[in-house]
Amino acid sequence: MNSIIGSVELMPDVQSSQDLRHIPIERVGIRRVKHPMLIQAADGSVQPTIAEWTLTVFLSEHEKGTHMSRFVALLERYRSQAMTIELFKEMASEMLPLLHAEKGDLTVSFPYFINKSAPVSGVESLMDYQVTWFAVARGTQVEFEFNVVVPVMSLCPCSKAISAYGAHNQRSHITVQLVADSSYTMESVIKTVEQQASCELWGLLKRPDEKYVTEYSYDNPKFVEDLIRDVAANIRKIPQLRRYKIEAENFESIHNHSAYAVIEG
Repeated sequence: MNSIIGSVELMPDVQSSQDLRHIPIERVGIRRVKHPMLIQAADGSVQPTIAEWTLTVFLSEHEKGTHMSRFVALLERYRSQAMTIELFKEMASEMLPLLHAEKGDLTVSFPYFINKSAPVSGVESLMDYQVTWFAVARGTQVEFEFNVVVPVMSLCPCSKAISAYGAHNQRSHITVQLVADSSYTMESVIKTVEQQASCELWGLLKRPDEKYVTEYSYDNPKFVEDLIRDVAANIRKIPQLRRYKIEAENFESIHNHSAYAVIEG
């Protein structure tokens, strides 16, 4: 046993050797790492999911390489904990001394599910949303950015105005990226977006629910311009909002292209 330990201690640490090319690397690490994760919802419940991770750090011009295995060790350390935004930021801070780095970035993307009740029948089903968290660690400071893709329904005002009956509609994706100093929840941002659509979506609908969705969206027609402006007007109400970017894409049902709009602020 002692001979094994001794041989390990004598193994050269190539990554820690000096590099003579004097070229720093802005980001180096691992990406597209699938790993189990527990997410804590706003109501305190814990949701298991499979997340895709990217972990990178800055490498100075004098260092030959970083210790890739330590990124995976960091993931393992947090695997059994219910992840919150604050814990995610703490993880980003812990990554820097672990990798002997001055700055680093942490990204995780995962499907998030919300249990929704249909508007008339009340039948419950899960609705999925694609969420991405970004943490940028610089010394002792960590900036967090939230990103979510919210699927909704939009109905064309022009189609409604020029048609004797009916109007074409389509599914739309609203992507919200935001950085805010105040606390907010994933659920509150998703709900804010859904409320601005011609109609929100559900995983399961009965016939009375389908009638409701059809008529509700008909009474709330919106161009992609209307949709993104209404979302922006409400996202801007988040206290201590530092910056945001909103994208709206309507997957047109009468064209083989999308209608698209972006607002940044």
